[in-house]
Amino acid sequence: MSIILIILLVIIIIIVAAVILLYNGLVSSRNRVKNSWAQIEVQLNRRADLIPNLVETVKGYASHEEGVFAKVTEARAGLMNANTVSDMADANNQLTQSLKSLFAVAEAYPELKASENFQNLQNQLSDTEDKIAYSRQFYNDTVLMYNNKCETFPGNIFAGMFGFKTADFFNAPEGAAQAPRVEF
Repeated sequence: MSIILIILLVIIIIIVAAVILLYNGLVSSRNRVKNSWAQIEVQLNRRADLIPNLVETVKGYASHEEGVFAKVTEARAGLMNANTVSDMADANNQLTQSLKSLFAVAEAYPELKASENFQNLQNQLSDTEDKIAYSRQFYNDTVLMYNNKCETFPGNIFAGMFGFKTADFFNAPEGAAQAPRVEF
């Protein structure tokens, strides 16, 4: 009788240990997703902080382009007020489009392009864009690992029991897969 009790006790300990390991793995993965999202937010905020300086620099040369400046400012405000991954992705895409317009205006002013201040801001913005791209990739990789834990057996059982939900990916804007058309 005591050998059966020992075997049952070992089985129960193994099951409890497995549940603890699965739960801790899910918590750890969910926290990695949150951390990687926070890294995206850091870079987006850095970019948003650079934009007013860039706009003011361009305004000095192209004061008649108020529509472009308004769109950039509006897009930046949308990014700062976004709360969800989806809202942040949409606001980020709008800001990217408005920045393209701003740089198109800057192209028309050779003296602006030669400005050291503008060059510095443009380089910082370019560096930040690279960091945002890397952070998005890292976030999506982390979401993939977390979602796999939540959706594969036996993690899916415990994820449902403990209220773990899958995370959203940071998606590219519509039309991003199409190559830009270049004409001379």
